[in-house]
Amino acid sequence: MGGVREVGWVAAGLVLGAGACYCIYRLTRGPRRGRRRLRPSRSAEDLTEVSYDEVLNAEQLEKLLYLLESTDDPIITEKALVTLGNNAAFSVNQAIIRELGGIPLVGNKINSLNQSIKEKALNALNNLSVNVENQVKIKVYVQRVCEDVFADPLNSAVQLAGLRLLTNMTVTNDYQHLLSSYIDGLFHLLLIGNGSTKVQVLKLLLNLSENPAMTEGLLSAQVDSSFLSLYDGQIANEILLRALTLFQNINNCLKVEGFLAAQPPFAKGSLFSLLYGEDCAQKMRALVHHHDVDVKEKVLAIMQKL
Repeated sequence: MGGVREVGWVAAGLVLGAGACYCIYRLTRGPRRGRRRLRPSRSAEDLTEVSYDEVLNAEQLEKLLYLLESTDDPIITEKALVTLGNNAAFSVNQAIIRELGGIPLVGNKINSLNQSIKEKALNALNNLSVNVENQVKIKVYVQRVCEDVFADPLNSAVQLAGLRLLTNMTVTNDYQHLLSSYIDGLFHLLLIGNGSTKVQVLKLLLNLSENPAMTEGLLSAQVDSSFLSLYDGQIANEILLRALTLFQNINNCLKVEGFLAAQPPFAKGSLFSLLYGEDCAQKMRALVHHHDVDVKEKVLAIMQKL
């Protein structure tokens, strides 16, 4: 499925610390909200100044999380989130931060009115979400992130951070259904966003398009006819190839045994009417002569199954 998927990080992130044994510092439960209470440290702020590739140990992460919980200083908060996000890129620390009760501390920061703090919190959650056990805790933020993505400034760093988190959370089928009511909005964002936004939305839609359970929701989405411009020959290859893979994945899911027989009628203006209309067919025929070999191969593969 899907020829343009970057899957390297999935294998690296979802296989957690194979062959290694780590000691996770467990904290005693505090009186508030029934979760562990973090111990203070006078040197916690120093930890926000470490280099991006320096890996903190469990005790240092504990201090950093206490700092994040206790400070009201936006500069310190942002630095703490950046340091946590950098350390969450390492599989062992993804588990440690979860065990220390750090996911809710980071997750609460996505509600910040400070766009920079919100972005750094989303980036940290993004790295933490590579761990499947962490996803169980992060899923509670998916709806809020979806709503924020459409409310955030178009093409902004915070919007892209939200899209990246949603992409990570939909690599498997477990939480894709949480985005069902936001599919129309994602296609709208795809059409109005710049190149970077288009690529990130397409990555997210590609995840959904590989799951037959999401096919009906994708095909019934109301999509502006300008969507077909993604299949113009002059579109950047990183966009064109992903748009073609989206079509290919959906077409493959339509061939799943029993789906076509149970297929509901799709309204005019739906993605189905666009993809399987004559205008799109003309574009596919034109793309057969595209200068890029990968584009031509993907178009031929699509046409063979139409």
